[in-house]
Amino acid sequence: MATTTFSGPVVSDNGFVGALTGNVTGNVTGNIAGSGTITHATTAAINATATATAAEVATGYITSTSAAATTITLPTGTLLGAALGATQGTVFDLYIDNTAGANTVTIAVATNGVLSTAAVDSSASFGDLTVASGATGLARFTLMFSSATAYAFTRTA
Repeated sequence: MATTTFSGPVVSDNGFVGALTGNVTGNVTGNIAGSGTITHATTAAINATATATAAEVATGYITSTSAAATTITLPTGTLLGAALGATQGTVFDLYIDNTAGANTVTIAVATNGVLSTAAVDSSASFGDLTVASGATGLARFTLMFSSATAYAFTRTA
């Protein structure tokens, strides 16, 4: 197999083989395997009770430094699905960082967002929608889209 360098968009019908280096922008589909670090180039700060915009959630990383208890309501499935280009089967991870906050952050789902069966059945773990403040104030939530406009929501870390 030859190695070739391209300077514009590249499309393959059969996939790519080898290491991926550099910056990747846009949507990545298919299976991704390997190791390394994923860095969120853009983050959103929500420091008071509010409904997050689809653009804020689409960053994948929301911080809160509030001294007061804060509730972050996710956007509707329609708005979030459009921002992410979601279709049935799209999976998206959202990180909440409350390490610099002084109070609890609670996540709430909006229209066309439901708690997954795991979240309902295991409310103390997969359904825990609160993020503590301080050193342990990190959480990962996974959104799984059942259509372009509806998602199930689960805490995964």
